[in-house]
Amino acid sequence: MENTKKYRPRIADQMLEARLRRKGAVLIEGPKWCGKTTTAERQAASVLYMADPARRLQNLQAANLNPSQLLAGSTPRLIDEWQMVPSLWDSVRFAVDQRGGYGHFILTGSSVPPSMDEIFHSGAGRFAKLKMRTMSLYESGDSTGEVSLAKLFSGGDEPLFGNSNIDINRLAFLICRGGWPGALSLADEDALAQAFDYYDIVCETDVSRADNVERNPQRVKLLMRSYARHQGTMASVGTILSDLQSNEASHLSDNSIYDYIKALKKIFVVEDMPAWNPNLRSKSAIRTSDNRYFTDPSIAVAALGAGPSDLVNDLETMGLLFETLAIRDLRVYADALDGQVYHYRDKRGVECDAVVHLRNGSYGLIEIKLGGDRLIDEGAKTLTKFSMDIDTTKMKSPAFLMVLTGVGDFPYKRDDGVWVVPIGCLGV
Repeated sequence: MENTKKYRPRIADQMLEARLRRKGAVLIEGPKWCGKTTTAERQAASVLYMADPARRLQNLQAANLNPSQLLAGSTPRLIDEWQMVPSLWDSVRFAVDQRGGYGHFILTGSSVPPSMDEIFHSGAGRFAKLKMRTMSLYESGDSTGEVSLAKLFSGGDEPLFGNSNIDINRLAFLICRGGWPGALSLADEDALAQAFDYYDIVCETDVSRADNVERNPQRVKLLMRSYARHQGTMASVGTILSDLQSNEASHLSDNSIYDYIKALKKIFVVEDMPAWNPNLRSKSAIRTSDNRYFTDPSIAVAALGAGPSDLVNDLETMGLLFETLAIRDLRVYADALDGQVYHYRDKRGVECDAVVHLRNGSYGLIEIKLGGDRLIDEGAKTLTKFSMDIDTTKMKSPAFLMVLTGVGDFPYKRDDGVWVVPIGCLGV
């Protein structure tokens, strides 16, 4: 059936507006199709589309001969896909210095430039960065947003109110559809196809264009399938290499896998999660490896060749992919609060799925579970045990402990102080 539900303005809109007030130029980065250009267009007074087929050659020649010509126009001036000519970075930086003031340029890019040799200045003091992601459930209108992450950080024992309308079948669909803006207005079948189209293009062309190195599409698919199987884990390059070697006879090395993963990161397909390093009362060694994540859960679904019914029939896999969705949403909300999302695990096996840490030092501890009393109880016990091991004489106490669930009707606070919040009512 056709989806007629309206979605909300992007959280990144306000973040872009704020950055334009305090910097001469703003760089927006993120995966293709996530809405970077649309967000930038809403605040731009003039636009230069570097990849416009009708003007592409002319734009490239002007960038090399007279870049100031491309920068002329009402401000903020949007330069879309700027990375096609990396030297534009220094031209923009110089123009900002000459003009003074703020809000002159917006640069958007769906990949990191293949070569940084043409960039001579970091842009410190002139540029602000904004990472855009696919849409959170709040932005797509699938979460009511009645439970505010900001409010959880403000503390207090006020009750949280909200209602989630996401059941297990709807959740499976949302994982598979992903947060691609172009999918939201489509009929369900067509919406689900968007992630597969994205996956095919990444494997066949985009991953090779990331650094102009020709790569075997079949090998990329095998690697992405392995990545999908290890979402939310600290799977080593050796583990991923073993997965690939079991599926092809040709020789591979750790360096080959590193190069492939680096290319996927350059085009924002992969965004691994760094480890959190708190002050602990114990002397337990903290594991510092990153957790493996795609930027959107639908990429993992496409890599596995799965659909909503497959997830409902395999709740273990669904739980892993729900975690990818939850991490995406937490990252979107944390960005708006000047925060970052980390994971924690130590040598004793004590772990925490997500730590949202704000710039002011406040942090919240989160376990991610599909739902059900047993899993919620397990998550709450893990959070309580971990929080008691944090040395609060050397850092703040956690602002909140939360079990974030995939299904559930409403939020509530347990007797042990742990919040249980369905993702269908979480927002920024």
